[in-house]
Amino acid sequence: MSNEPAGEPRWLSDEEQYAWQSYLHATTLLEDHLDRQLQRDAGMPHVYYGLLVQLSRAPRRRLRMTELAQNAKITRSRLSHAVARLEKSGWVRREDCPSDKRGQNAVLTDEGLRVLEKAAPGHVSAVRAALFDRLSPEQVRQLADICRTVADGLQPQGADLPWLR
Repeated sequence: MSNEPAGEPRWLSDEEQYAWQSYLHATTLLEDHLDRQLQRDAGMPHVYYGLLVQLSRAPRRRLRMTELAQNAKITRSRLSHAVARLEKSGWVRREDCPSDKRGQNAVLTDEGLRVLEKAAPGHVSAVRAALFDRLSPEQVRQLADICRTVADGLQPQGADLPWLR
């Protein structure tokens, strides 16, 4: 607990400010780098690639739209728009959910799987060169621990998160 009076902000120390600005700079650059690589090499933004990966790992290459939104951490509205674009490309199709008349599944098509398999080597090379080749094994473990700690703190049980609505 802080000893500061109620209502007073807990300003960041110089070291915390440096870490925060470094984090923002690195994540913005990394996301831009990966997005440009996928646009150039596969004709899709990073978020679409992530959706195809999620579907490729799912049983029978299909997920309920609500589960896909939760996994991708995007709103249902944004997911619906993305899936519509992926459908137009022939990479994903929607089908009614047999267990829930209101629900829909997103299904990775054979063409979508081919596109993903073609894009994956370049993407993993970009991720490796931009991130993992720059870190020691201990730094990789620390990065995973730090990210897991932050993510767990931001999505406690019962949290009102946009992709859960």
